[in-house]
Amino acid sequence: MARAIWKGAISFGLVNIPVELYSAEDKKSFKFSMLDKRDFSPVGYKRYNKKSKKEVEWGNIVKGYEYEKGQYVVLSDEDFKRANVKATQTIDIQCFVAEDEVPVEYFETPYFLAPGARGQKVYALLRETLQASKRIAIAQVVIRTTQHLAAIVVKDRALMLNTLRYHDELVDPKGLDLPAEGLKAAGVSPKEVQLAKRLIDDMTEHWKPEEFKDTYHEDLMARIDEKIKLGQTQEITEPDSDDKEPRLAPVVDLAALLRESLAKKGGGSNAKSAPRKAAAARSKPRLHVVESERGASKPAARRKRA
Repeated sequence: MARAIWKGAISFGLVNIPVELYSAEDKKSFKFSMLDKRDFSPVGYKRYNKKSKKEVEWGNIVKGYEYEKGQYVVLSDEDFKRANVKATQTIDIQCFVAEDEVPVEYFETPYFLAPGARGQKVYALLRETLQASKRIAIAQVVIRTTQHLAAIVVKDRALMLNTLRYHDELVDPKGLDLPAEGLKAAGVSPKEVQLAKRLIDDMTEHWKPEEFKDTYHEDLMARIDEKIKLGQTQEITEPDSDDKEPRLAPVVDLAALLRESLAKKGGGSNAKSAPRKAAAARSKPRLHVVESERGASKPAARRKRA
């Protein structure tokens, strides 16, 4: 059984729902150790007292806020709680909005909410009401020492809490060099748009997340296994002498490129049944042609994936 990250209650109006918070993601990542390249010994880090230079055990470490140079206010878990008892124990619903109204860039980290003691019925009431009304709840909650904006959404039998980014945390793209709006200003012809729409229509499917895998994780594991089998566990792999940075090819006729893409897709549903690995293995992207002299004779599994 997973361990609850947080325990408290969902609150709106006079309704109070005891809940427990559980992580809803399982990130696949490698855990690497840092080594000294001279003898490949592990590199460690010590927590030490900057005054006495002696190592400090975890049990003797407390949090402190530096209010003046060299002057600290010590804060314990109880201080974080007393700052706002309600905020640290309550998912405080501020309002309800239509389920498709929050843009994707606001969503951050998903969690499951499970009912606490004697909370089954009122938990189910909120879940069924949100589902029937096609609404999500917008709330604020303090997890550990940070306040989060959050959305409470229905996922099958569960309520999920997905932390949201605050509006002022999002970066405005105005500093980016982006194409002008409108076909004429962007130099795009109506014919190219029609061809692109046909290609998009031909590649449109229902969302099946289970079909998408972290293939790079497998490729890197294969490279690790290869180095072990070759006895190269302590060899630092250097770039090949003929390796060069990919360079962009001259701009080509997009309409011709789109027609070629449609022809390769077969113009029908048969292409939808082709393995996605075949698409990923194509050496050239459809809309941006990149010429590269890198890795012409290397196994496909060693190439970077798009």
